Amino acid sequence: MTGYEQEEPAARWTTDAEGPPADAAAGARAAAGGAPHGETRENRSQQAVTGAAGEPARTEDGAEVNTGTTIETAGVPEAAIPELVIISGMSGAGRSTAAKCLEDLGWFVVDNLPPALIPTMVELGARSQGNVARIAVVVDVRGRRFFDNLRESLADLETKQVTRRIVFLESSDDALVRRFESVRRPHPLQGDGRIVDGIAAERELLRELRGDADLVIDTSSLNVHELRAKMDAQFAGEEEPELRATVMSFGFKYGLPVDADLVVDMRFLPNPHWVPELRQYTGLNEEVAAYVFNQPGAKEFLDRYAELLRLVQTGYRREGKRYVTIAVGCTGGKHRSVAMSEKLAARLVSEGVETVVVHRDMGRE
Repeated sequence: MTGYEQEEPAARWTTDAEGPPADAAAGARAAAGGAPHGETRENRSQQAVTGAAGEPARTEDGAEVNTGTTIETAGVPEAAIPELVIISGMSGAGRSTAAKCLEDLGWFVVDNLPPALIPTMVELGARSQGNVARIAVVVDVRGRRFFDNLRESLADLETKQVTRRIVFLESSDDALVRRFESVRRPHPLQGDGRIVDGIAAERELLRELRGDADLVIDTSSLNVHELRAKMDAQFAGEEEPELRATVMSFGFKYGLPVDADLVVDMRFLPNPHWVPELRQYTGLNEEVAAYVFNQPGAKEFLDRYAELLRLVQTGYRREGKRYVTIAVGCTGGKHRSVAMSEKLAARLVSEGVETVVVHRDMGRE
């Protein structure tokens, strides 16, 4: 496997039993400031209520106790709901690396949590009085008998107005096969078949979840450090921006980026490759960039596409989408797409959009 350690069996919570094991559940209660072993939430609520009929329920010190569904604790007027990120994707695509990155950034990470327990985990975090402010949950096919509950759990979170984001780790079939073969481990879903059979089954199982993802990261050509850099770029900031953009140049002859939200084609412009004095340079070179933008239609395209992106940004923000990947292509990903990506990214930055530029295929020739 190139650059990734294979997904390991869950080290924290497993799905061998109906729910988390006792030590994991106790740890979650401790993190949330919950009841000691043997004392349930219901018991504590019954012991705390001292109000008479028709009066608000109160603790012994007079504090009101909320008996509805709002996440509150005795003595705390309103609990802060934690930020939630759900990490999923293809086995072997780097879920463990992404989870470890968030853990290093201070997130409370739960690996292979049954989806039905996600709302409970969020409630425990809300009752922690700020000790668990950011929760990341890894959901994958290792918990396949619980996976059908994920959509129900997401709907439950939405009714409780919990803000959640889904990060989906993607990779090509070829890359996944190489990674599984390098560690000589079977795919979780291959059964008696081949690795490619397991990959195909997993893609079908995760198809709808991938469509709902807020952020899709293609790790086919990334190593561990590059994936961590991408996660850092998205989650390391103290303040969450309204929208983050990745502008990626690429070459059509190397294939479309699978994680692109928007794709534009620069092959309508003359190719600097056929200008001998420019061929050896890239679109980062001032002379190449000048050549590209002196061509008819180049500046007009930049202006009009930037205007279109302003319209798209408004819609993305309205729909709660926080990440967008804009892929700019030319034949080899060396001249025209690179020059246009740089100008487009600069335009987005000037309009207040946090932007990262990636030149996927520059230097491959």
